[in-house]
Amino acid sequence: MVKVLTSRRWLGAFGVALAFAVAAFFLGQWQWHRYEAKAARADRINSHYDAKPQPVAGVLGADPMPLSREWTRVTMQGRYVADATLLVRNRPFEGTYGYEVLVPFRDAAGGTVLVDRGWVQNAQTAETLPEVVPAPTGDVTVTGWLRRSEPSLGKSLPRGQLASINLAEASSQVGSPLLGAYVILEVERLPDGTAPPRPTALEAPDTDLGPHQAYAFQWWLGMVAGFVLVWFGARREYREGLELAAPEGTPRPAKKVRIWDEEDA
Repeated sequence: MVKVLTSRRWLGAFGVALAFAVAAFFLGQWQWHRYEAKAARADRINSHYDAKPQPVAGVLGADPMPLSREWTRVTMQGRYVADATLLVRNRPFEGTYGYEVLVPFRDAAGGTVLVDRGWVQNAQTAETLPEVVPAPTGDVTVTGWLRRSEPSLGKSLPRGQLASINLAEASSQVGSPLLGAYVILEVERLPDGTAPPRPTALEAPDTDLGPHQAYAFQWWLGMVAGFVLVWFGARREYREGLELAAPEGTPRPAKKVRIWDEEDA
């Protein structure tokens, strides 16, 4: 058996099995890291999403917000800067693409925070901007969830439009510094307690972990598959060699007859 396994043919097969095992290990690692990232995100959402809102001035500063604070629920009082409204292109909502509406908000504590007030559908043509429900004038109380700045897509768009919610690019268009995260609007309240009209509220964040953990275990369990195939293949060749080398007249095991062979006989 050792002679068969150390032949050039089966050493080559063993090398292929080893390469597959190494690839399966790293593919399993990749799926596991994806699972860990989704699990950490779900933990952040579950721990912050329904928590009591904190004053935004106590959470945000000029520096980028750390990932651990994402989805923190905050509240703030102040006024919108409605004439600096920005539209973010190509944003999906329930399978349809449109715009997300961003409006700077000057908090009574002195900072300016970008607020995502919601989603509007595309206009009839790409050259036409959609109608947007204006932000309320005067004092308003805003409650929502903090999100980190998105990467820049490096696209040049007409003034008043963004390709992503990148705070540096938004700050350049607004003309004033923005705090280190933006707010997804949950609710607005006027001094009389009423909620003004707004664009369509964004969908709640997805906390599903997906199949990545199961895929990781499948890849890792599959690491041995190649070696098993090599073993059975070499074992079969070894047994066939023994049968051919057996002296004339040596009894040989009866060949198994498959059911469909009997039916065809």
